[in-house]
Amino acid sequence: MALPQPEPGLVINYAYLWHDEAEKGKEEGRTTRPCVIILSVSQEADGSRHVAVLPVTHSPPQDEDDAVEIPLSVKKHLGLDDERSWVVVSQGNEFLWPGFDLRPITPGSENEGDARFAYGFLPPRLFNRIVAAFAAHFRNRRAQLVSRS
Repeated sequence: MALPQPEPGLVINYAYLWHDEAEKGKEEGRTTRPCVIILSVSQEADGSRHVAVLPVTHSPPQDEDDAVEIPLSVKKHLGLDDERSWVVVSQGNEFLWPGFDLRPITPGSENEGDARFAYGFLPPRLFNRIVAAFAAHFRNRRAQLVSRS
């Protein structure tokens, strides 16, 4: 099974843990969902890689500043469904790559050599909008990161 390189802008399949679930003491995400890698940092000393991801959801945000909608054309390019979806920029997960929560896109394929864990990359303009929105939340202390390491 070939794992992708964790590069910013890559959309992976991940068992995301929402902030409110973590606050209740849960350690595992309820559902596996597409998530966008927004940060990937290599640790020189041991070669490990820290990654931060933002979740993709079908639920419209209560505050439009808390998410960025993914255009249908991008969803089709990634092989996602036709329902409206948003990247949530008000919370994320951080973990050591690849971690236990990275999931193959096709269930049962983790034992096969052709297992896929990523949908593809977001277009740079959309990715930059997402990063800018997340950075604004982070600067204003409105972003919540759940550490999964």
